[in-house]
Amino acid sequence: MTHLLVRAARGERTERPPVWLMRQAGRHIPEYREIRADYTFREAIETPEVAERITLLPWDLYEPDGVVMFSDILTVLEPLGFDYHIESGVGPVVENPVDGPGDAERPRGDVATDLEFVGALLDRLVDRVGSETAVIGFAGGPFTLASYVVAGGSSRNHGPVRRFRARHPEAFRTLLGEFADVVREYLEYQAAHGADVVQLFDTYAGVLSPADYREFVLPLHREILSDLSVPSIVFVRNMGGRLDSLQATGADVVSLDWTVDMAAARAELGDQPVQGNLDPQYLFGSPEFVREETKKVVDAAGPAGHILNLGHGVNRDTPVESVKAFVETAKSISR
Repeated sequence: MTHLLVRAARGERTERPPVWLMRQAGRHIPEYREIRADYTFREAIETPEVAERITLLPWDLYEPDGVVMFSDILTVLEPLGFDYHIESGVGPVVENPVDGPGDAERPRGDVATDLEFVGALLDRLVDRVGSETAVIGFAGGPFTLASYVVAGGSSRNHGPVRRFRARHPEAFRTLLGEFADVVREYLEYQAAHGADVVQLFDTYAGVLSPADYREFVLPLHREILSDLSVPSIVFVRNMGGRLDSLQATGADVVSLDWTVDMAAARAELGDQPVQGNLDPQYLFGSPEFVREETKKVVDAAGPAGHILNLGHGVNRDTPVESVKAFVETAKSISR
């Protein structure tokens, strides 16, 4: 059986839109917070049985058409020799950030060894729910990862990495290339362990100028996504005026943020499968409001090649009832 989500990713007309939510296995679920009380974030993602429990929380609540492995975009830092941790209220902290151009070339570890816990998690998910729903893997994209390692963590408007690009363009290119090589290997590793679909989150690359995106990032997105053994999704925020660049990545599916008009995007992109794109803040409305707005997205997207999702991740305070309304609306549609 080919899962509904995979069929939509291939551009097929589906009897209803498949649905999942970015960051669906997270802090909006009370049971998640209970589990996390006993583990640090790194402990939770690197302990397969714990990560499995968290991954399946939204499956137990909503039964979406895909379960996305509970992990983090920063795990792929490990094979390149970066150390990081998550501080409550601060976010990611990279303990050995890039201090200058001499840090751009990285020692290379082994993905299968350093990230064995991800393969173990995917094996468990395939065994548990692989016959019922799609298993989704993911990785961070080169620019987004570079933003964290140059700044040493989160940064306002990604100024540190943009300054690094201005001062050291060749080192910037080298650093992005190091990430691209490992990310490509990592996504194939996930596919080998049963991921049905993989998503590349280069969320922050939209802050680059159009010229810089085309020169430094687009070729790497093409390199990462070309000829993967499973369907791929690309997500970059703030690309509403540059959908042609996202299409040029070669991803099977272009994920749209909430600032993009769905009908206009479909007209521009033609037969290109798309994902999205309800505003995550809409989930703070009443269930009736959520259902109405969700139907608008579905109607605008049409019956072929659309995966229903949000335009970004689920907010931590989102009501469970609203997420249920979102998923149930997709399941109530019959074509």
